[in-house]
Amino acid sequence: MPQQGTGADAVAAALRAAGVARLYGVPGGGSSLDLIEAARARGLPFVLARQETAAVIMAATEAELSGRPGAVIVTRGPGVGNAANGMAQASLDRAPVLLLADGFAGAERAYANHQFFDHAGMLAPVTKAAARAVETGGAPGAMTASLLATAMAAPRGPVLLELSAGAARAPAAPLPAIAAAAPGAPPAGPALDAARRLLAEARRPVLVAGLEAAEPAACAALRALAERLGGPVLVTYKAKGVLPDEHPLFGGVFTGGEAEAPLLREADLILLAGADPVEFIPQPWRYAAPVIDLGTAPRPLHYRAPAAALYGPLAPALGALAEDVARSAWDHGTIAEQRAAWRARLANAPGNGGVSPQAVVTVAAEACRAAGRDPRVTVDAGAHMFPCTSFWPARRPGDLLISNGLATMGFALPAGIAAALHDPTRGALAFTGDGGLLMALGELATAAALGVKLTIVVFNDAALSLIDIKKGGRDLPEDALAGPTADFAGVMRALGGIGLRAADEAGYRAALTEALAAPGPALVDVRVDPGSYPAQIKALRG
Repeated sequence: MPQQGTGADAVAAALRAAGVARLYGVPGGGSSLDLIEAARARGLPFVLARQETAAVIMAATEAELSGRPGAVIVTRGPGVGNAANGMAQASLDRAPVLLLADGFAGAERAYANHQFFDHAGMLAPVTKAAARAVETGGAPGAMTASLLATAMAAPRGPVLLELSAGAARAPAAPLPAIAAAAPGAPPAGPALDAARRLLAEARRPVLVAGLEAAEPAACAALRALAERLGGPVLVTYKAKGVLPDEHPLFGGVFTGGEAEAPLLREADLILLAGADPVEFIPQPWRYAAPVIDLGTAPRPLHYRAPAAALYGPLAPALGALAEDVARSAWDHGTIAEQRAAWRARLANAPGNGGVSPQAVVTVAAEACRAAGRDPRVTVDAGAHMFPCTSFWPARRPGDLLISNGLATMGFALPAGIAAALHDPTRGALAFTGDGGLLMALGELATAAALGVKLTIVVFNDAALSLIDIKKGGRDLPEDALAGPTADFAGVMRALGGIGLRAADEAGYRAALTEALAAPGPALVDVRVDPGSYPAQIKALRG
């Protein structure tokens, strides 16, 4: 018979049983410190972030890389409020994250409203479920296990547990035994028959791999189907590496925009393999070819109604379609021509001042190869994300990490910290704009305190370049979309890391060599030329 412990012990046991690797957060009083102590006793370290949304991004990144839930500790009131954007990011990027917030017991609510608001009500639009373990004598361990199972169920997403100090410290029932989930069965029936018929009739099918295809078994099954078909594969931002960029079947990145349209207009069938509609830009669907939708769960909406749909575990569905499939009419030469044309449309021309955005990416890739480094790459939102996602070479799922569904700024730095903690040998390289870094600036101190192997490259043009492109002919104040050039290298040095600056390509190469050789975090503040962004974005989105 397991020995009875406290509510915090039961929560920590549930986290451990679910495979949570560590806790992130910004603790307060109440239950936070009890949870940190109980987690430590079970071998779960705590990572102190400087801001709650950054902590949730860290946990979501680790969840994406590990396939297990992430967990975050925050205080009541402002802690939950500050975590809201991170929870939205986890929701729209389908990341299973448990937010552990200090809660108000009923006795407190009889007299206190300081820092009180309805946590669950505020987060309801971006959480799959919420529970309150705020009274003594409850079962916080069982609540935690149930919430974690909900977070992991398709489509994955974040959940909330409110735990009061009294419930964390009171005796609680031990965690009950948890049955292992049954493996998914191969699909069968009319939906599979319809999908097979469409595939048999198609001569030029195109595969579009999305975020759900990044799971190892699904990735292997998709690669096998692609090889059998011999047709092109496009990947969403979240699926970069599901098919390597250097693979002869790689057709480019799919966003729903114009850049990939020439290839897709040649398709007579489009297979969306784990591509969640949340990944596509908000533009009308451009293609007349029928669609087969393969996903882990039914979609709340479609850009185009599928001619056939298979919902459930992705790997068995892809495997069933690969059985006895005929080779398509595509040839490698045609795919290579389309891929080269796609890259040419998205190229950044060299400018007259600073480093071109494309060169920032390609020079970094060259420097990593020369240094024998293979970092995971994290990319912030902004105009710089287009050269990053187009020109950074990915070989495996998780080689490139990005906030896509929410597309929030302030993502790259905390995600890079989590990626480096998850795999210290590979470390991470964070590509961030100046605006995104300013939103997460405190996490430079987190990186320095942890000593993680992280190189931060700042595209510094002292402007919100993507928004500046969208302003059109509007007469805006001069400082509405730009500001003074920040000295990020100086900030990094002040916070305990290595800070370097570069104004041209030669200086950038030298700074990268030094940064990549550093044992801990190093930042390269590179002056970029934003002049080619407008043409690139027009080519991408139309």
